[in-house]
Amino acid sequence: MTMQRQRLTVRGVVQGVGFRPFVYRLAHELALNGWVRNDGRGVTLEVEGAPACLAQFGHRLRSDAPPLARIDHLDAIAIAASQPFVDFRILHSEMAGSEAAIGADSCICPACLAELFDPANRRYRYAFTNCTDCGPRYSLVSRLPYDRANTSMAPFIQCACCQSEYADPMHRRFHAEPNACPDCGPCLQLLDAAGVPIAGDAIAQTLALIGQGGIVAIKGLGGFHLVCDARNATAVATLRARKDREEKPLAVMVANTASLADLAEVGTAEREWLESAARPIVLLKKTASTDRQLAGIAPQLASIGALLPYTPIHYLLFHEAAGRPAGTAWLAQPQSLALVMTSANPHGEPLVIGNDEALTELAGIADAFLIHQRDIVIRCDDSVLRVDAQGTPQFIRRARGYTPRAVPLAITAAPALALGSFFKNALCLTRGDQAFLSQYIGDMDRVTNCRALEAAAAHLMHLLNVQPQIVAHDRHPDFFSTQLALRLAAQWQVPCIAVQHHHAHIAAVLAEHRLAGPVLGLALDGVGLGDDGTAWGGELLRVDGADCQRLGHLRPIAMPGADQAAREPWRMGAAALAMLGRGDEIATRFAAQKGAPLIAHLLARPQPLTSSMGRYFDAAAGLLGIASVMSFDAQAAMQLEGLAAQYGACPPEDDLYRIDERMQLDLSPLLARLADCGDPAYGAALFHAVLVDALANWLDVAAARSGVRTVAGGGGCFLNALLRGGLQDALARRGLAFYTSQGVPCGDGGLALGQAWVAQRTVACA
Repeated sequence: MTMQRQRLTVRGVVQGVGFRPFVYRLAHELALNGWVRNDGRGVTLEVEGAPACLAQFGHRLRSDAPPLARIDHLDAIAIAASQPFVDFRILHSEMAGSEAAIGADSCICPACLAELFDPANRRYRYAFTNCTDCGPRYSLVSRLPYDRANTSMAPFIQCACCQSEYADPMHRRFHAEPNACPDCGPCLQLLDAAGVPIAGDAIAQTLALIGQGGIVAIKGLGGFHLVCDARNATAVATLRARKDREEKPLAVMVANTASLADLAEVGTAEREWLESAARPIVLLKKTASTDRQLAGIAPQLASIGALLPYTPIHYLLFHEAAGRPAGTAWLAQPQSLALVMTSANPHGEPLVIGNDEALTELAGIADAFLIHQRDIVIRCDDSVLRVDAQGTPQFIRRARGYTPRAVPLAITAAPALALGSFFKNALCLTRGDQAFLSQYIGDMDRVTNCRALEAAAAHLMHLLNVQPQIVAHDRHPDFFSTQLALRLAAQWQVPCIAVQHHHAHIAAVLAEHRLAGPVLGLALDGVGLGDDGTAWGGELLRVDGADCQRLGHLRPIAMPGADQAAREPWRMGAAALAMLGRGDEIATRFAAQKGAPLIAHLLARPQPLTSSMGRYFDAAAGLLGIASVMSFDAQAAMQLEGLAAQYGACPPEDDLYRIDERMQLDLSPLLARLADCGDPAYGAALFHAVLVDALANWLDVAAARSGVRTVAGGGGCFLNALLRGGLQDALARRGLAFYTSQGVPCGDGGLALGQAWVAQRTVACA
């Protein structure tokens, strides 16, 4: 039989995910000889054998790859053989100039779950059970290569049994860097509020405290969670009061999707995302009984955020509540336990990750602390997404389970570091034809978050072995992200590119979908500094790479009290009345607000103006009496959307908007209609219906004038499912192609991707 030899190079997430032992086992199965090793860019291997076996090997490398692997490129070339291989071996890594990628954290796999609940297994009820197919990655690695010595598991020396598994290429724990067992790994400890150990089984005692209405800070993969009984309204109210989280929705963890049957509506696509290895929080439509069973979890909203267990610790809590059944059959049955699982941080501060830090920062919030000795190297919040009617995900927060998974880019360009903006910030680092978004970091109004941004940039650059040649930032000069960008660019002596906020929003969509341009960009958000120094947020743009032209915008509306108007929708309702020439109604209509007479007086004089779509949502909510003051960002818009969804379909009325010759979209007729509407639910539905129709016609006019028939929609307003879905259908009827963010947040959490995209093209054109 003629023997052939091939060299294969595999790029993507192929280190630390069991890829080499997979190759080893597959080669043995197909009677192939050769070798495999990690290198600076991924995995390289040579195989020799019968042509039919080589062909099958190449096919199965993709089809049967380990669950945590992601193959971006696989190249195979025929090579000459000087001497035949006599066996198949795993060689030592060659990591010089590493461009490899580290995998994201993953939930515990079925094989490890089976061990966790098998009383005869040595890892029975062991809270740090994992293998190459599951467990922590990004949150515990300090640098590459992904070896145990470079992770927070370095202090834990493996026992003989664990070392035997680790060294066996046929075992699923071969080079599983966090591998451990009760004899050699970390252990759980429950502390009271003063940091004194609580006697007894840590899991049993934790569940008992939760059952008594207590709040426990539990150390997870990317940080601590604050946990209480989601069915205990008093405990939920206590948690809100202690965390200063008045009405912002809380996420709820249940044992499985069957446990959500009477709590939320779970479709096929939602179920797939809930059960995926990344285990994000998924927004689900409430049932008629949700608010009764989970009082105070997501007040006055149409949806609830739910997630499933992803660490052994989570599963052990549900296992304890179920009475410690043997085996895994119980996991298919509905379980009554529902746990609030919210990020453990004082209001607005970064997620707590250290044991000592937890005892200090969460004092007065948590009644007890479930800790362990495995350090969290980099904080990483839970990811949050919703699924649209077509089953497509839309990320609201991209973090644990997805960071640092790369976003593929259309071209290879100089490495760029983009530092985002101000709200809900994340950064972006590019390498070759890939963009790496950091985990969610938060608002840049706190010193601790600013430090976290710096740390995240340093960590990602170190981890990916990238030295940026371009730095990008928002045009607002006062943002910390801008100041950090200027400082780093000066330090490295590289170009520093300021990117207009809404240009970056549209560019993020183009980057994700690998589109070139030109496109019509519809940027709808709360605020971003415009080219004229005013607050933009409802923009019709023409974007072609580094070039961005403003074609039109929403009619500017006053913001009485400036930034305060973004927190108090009644002020935007008052601004709408003033714009309509009905300012004399303000004091009476908003009599419940102490500042109403003053605002009426202010609006009689020139005020700061904005074209923000977010402020129009607030104005609608204010006029309809849906929300007067917000306790969290976009609360009014979310409540408006929920009421509209509850009301159902509502035909638009053509005479409720105008498009003038300057391409200004005037929604004042719609606001006038809402000002006289006595039914808030109908008003909310009408607002959405007219808005979709108005935006679609606006874009249709722009397409006819410009000849550009591809539309990219970006900005936080596209988190609104009614707006997003309605506009997609309306544009399709008009023959316009429509793209918006999916795997990257459409709000400011994805802005850095767009900044990097624009900056690279700006430098290339210079």
